[in-house]
Parts: sequence; C-alpha cells; structure tokens
Amino acid sequence: MEGGLEFTVLFTNDLHSEFESMPRIRSLFRTYEREQPGRLLRFDIGDHMDRMRMETEGTMGAANIDIMNAMGYDAVVPGNNEGLTLTADVLDRLYGRQAAFPVLAANLVRRPRNGAGEWERVPWLLPRLVIARGGVRFGVFGVTAAFNDFYRELGWEALDPFATAAEQVKRLREEGADVIIALSHLGLNYDRRLAESVAGVDLILGGHTHHLLEKLERVGDTYIGAAGRSGSHIGVVRLLIDPAARRLVRCEGGAVETAPAPPDRETPAVLRRQAGAPRAALSRVVARLARPLPADPDGESALGNLLAMALRRHAAAEIGLVNAGQLLDGLPAGPVTAERLHAICPSPVNPCVMELQGAHLRQAIEESLLAERRRFSFRGFGFRGRVLGALLLDGMTVETESDGGGNGRAVAIRVGDEPLDDSRWYRVATIDMFTFRIGYPSLAEGRGIIYLLPEFLRDLLAGTLASPILDILIAEASRPCYIRTGKSLQDRSIIE
Repeated sequence: MEGGLEFTVLFTNDLHSEFESMPRIRSLFRTYEREQPGRLLRFDIGDHMDRMRMETEGTMGAANIDIMNAMGYDAVVPGNNEGLTLTADVLDRLYGRQAAFPVLAANLVRRPRNGAGEWERVPWLLPRLVIARGGVRFGVFGVTAAFNDFYRELGWEALDPFATAAEQVKRLREEGADVIIALSHLGLNYDRRLAESVAGVDLILGGHTHHLLEKLERVGDTYIGAAGRSGSHIGVVRLLIDPAARRLVRCEGGAVETAPAPPDRETPAVLRRQAGAPRAALSRVVARLARPLPADPDGESALGNLLAMALRRHAAAEIGLVNAGQLLDGLPAGPVTAERLHAICPSPVNPCVMELQGAHLRQAIEESLLAERRRFSFRGFGFRGRVLGALLLDGMTVETESDGGGNGRAVAIRVGDEPLDDSRWYRVATIDMFTFRIGYPSLAEGRGIIYLLPEFLRDLLAGTLASPILDILIAEASRPCYIRTGKSLQDRSIIE
C-alpha cells in the first residue's frame, strides 16, 4: 500500500477453547507486530470460551482470560458462549477484575441486582471506545447476538443490535473517530444486514456462524471479515488511511491459515499457570455407584433414561426427552467425580420446558426409530457429541416393530397409562438445542418455552446421582421405554 498511513488489524473469532491453536496465533500476532510496530490492532470477536474443555470448565474461564491477556487484545466482544454459559458473578470476576483488555457490547445491559429499576450498563462492559494509534483515531464498538429468551433468565437484556449500532456510529463520529470498526458476534447474514442498514461502518469483524472469508467481503462501503472457528485461521486486514482527510481509502485482506506458523514458545507457560486448577476443581465426588450405568448412543440405556428422568423431575413435567448422543460414555461402579461427568456429558446444553402437541411428539419418536437419524453427526448449538443418537424418554412407552436393519416403526405410544393424543398439549422437559430445529425438528413446535438456566445437563445428572433414592431411580430407569411388539413391559431390564 502506498500514499497514506498503513495499519494492520488482526482478529480471532470462535476459538471455542481450542488451546492447542493459541501458541500459533500468538506467534502470528508477534510476527505482524514486528512488521508494523505501533500500527497494529488486535481484537477477539467472541466465543473464545467453551465449557466443553476441562481447562475452561475447571477454571470457569480464568484460563481463557490468562491467554487473552497474553495475546494483547485491544478489545473483545463477548459471544453467546461467554454470556449464556457463565453467570453474571463469574463474568464480573473474569471481565471486571482479571481481564487486562476492554470488553465491548453496546447492546447488552443488565437488570439491577435488586430486580428494580431500568436496565443498566455494567461498568466493565463498554458500548464503544476510541483507540488512538499512529495519529489515527479508530472508533470501535461491539454487538452480540440477542438471545433474549436465554439472556433474561440470567439477568441480562440484549438490545436490538442494528439500532444500537447506528447510535454508536453517531456517537463515535461525534467523538472524533476517523475509522469505525464493528466487533460483531451476530453471524454473517446479520453482518451483511448491518452493512446495508447502518451507514458509516468501515469494517465489520464478524463471528458466531463460523464463516471463513478468505478474502474480505464488501457490502456497499463496508468491508466484512470472518476467520472460521477453532483457530484454524486468524483475520488479517490491511488499512490505508489518508492522513489529511482522516478517512479510509483502502481496505484489503481476509483470513490467514495458522497451521504454517511456528508455535510461540512462551504461550504454553501461560497455559500452565492454571494447569492444576481444573482437576482440583473437578475432583470432587458427586456420587458413588454400586454398579455400572451404561450408555448407548443408538438406543436407550440405564444412564440415558436416568438423564431423561432428571429433566422431567427438574421441570415437574409429564414427559422428559433428550437425545442419547448427549452422553459420550457410561459410568463405572464406584465414585463418580465432576470431572468424569464433564467427560461423558461435555455439551453446554441447557434444559427447558414447554408444551408440545402429541402429533409433534409422535413425529419425533418415529424419526428416532430410523438409523439414519440416530447416527446423524453434527456440531453446534451447544452440542459437542459425536452423533445425535436415539430419543430417550421418561413418562412415555413406545411399542415398536423392527425391520431387522436398524429401523423401526411405532405401533403404540402411551403417556403414563393413556394412549398418546395427537391433539393434546403435553408439558415436556427437554433441551434448548431442540428448540432451534436441530436433531428432531418437530420438537421446536412447542409453545410457552422456558429456558432453565444456568444449569447444564450434567448438573441435572449430578443432582440425580446424588439423590438419596438413587437405587429406586436406577431401577425405574432400567425398565425400557421402547418395547418390541410381543414383548412384555414387565420383567425386562436394560441392565442384564
């Protein structure tokens, strides 16, 4: 670039606690810093933390903040993995006391702790800031995905990101910003809409939907970048600023692969600072089992049925539903630690309760009897398992016929002692993932959905395993809910 002031903007997004990629990212950051000292900006666009990883779970995000401090970020925006999987008190500790970088989210506010009054801004959560570097004033603001059905359960309110963005652009211009950068954890389609509907944004650095833009996308006068997920790439944007007019005259770049970079030698030492904390925090014994509890992703099991039961009991529902793929393994006899529960149930998935019509339940059960659906593999929406798995039930029984090839058909479905009524609405405890039409789409047709935060599935399972009537619950969970035609409901057990 010639004829102006050159700057480089580096960014990461959706790292999801992929600690293995961070030494290479830091190495790249340092390389660019040597190339352009004093004219470099570094940002993270959210979902740096993922409680699937023991390092994050065992330190409640402190290990992530340590490495983010070492990266030298100029600002970060929290993603849904931070805002929705960690309580307000934990976020206050992480961002308010431990973080050495500004945290931006203009559209996120909190209800006062006494529950009264208007929504208010949290001191550590800034709507915007101006970064003066190399004689240029960069105006930066953050916006994050407005999952209010979840945020409100945790005491937050996510404002409309587009109206908020327009207000921030106006204020930043009033504050003398020469170039305006949006840190957006909204997803690519919303980033495009932001570029179309809000004038004055020069550059949008995006995340959330894990899109990889190897070259910047241009919408009108706005450029959009996104660097995939898990640290496979970082965003690298080159800016040319006219020093007289104080405006952006050229913007180019995209995403750069991290694999070729040599790992930074100092980063592992940063990671080791918290090395003992996760195991210490997760070593507590939550239950002791007299016998093993198996799990089976392709069908029901004692442990799987116990999880469905835990959901139903937690929400005082008629029916409990969960996919077997949430459990990666069973539990052996003996002590069960929090670490072991995290290992077999790592997904940051929350319970919810809703009303579902019988016809929607019937459709999901029929789909669960198809091998292709049970073995469907995906990641996202909190799910960190290998395959979707069978639909596990509590409060229902299903008589089935099998074709001998792994597929089945429901012959009769009962809720309690009564046949399933397709027109009746049932109170169902299930998981938030299903409400996004993931796995069993008909389960997203519910009404009156209430998300039960901050508990994860493993928290419910831990509470059930610690129950003083665990033996009774296990005996009940060991009776199958799916019965092949001609077989009796009595005298059968999943545990031989």
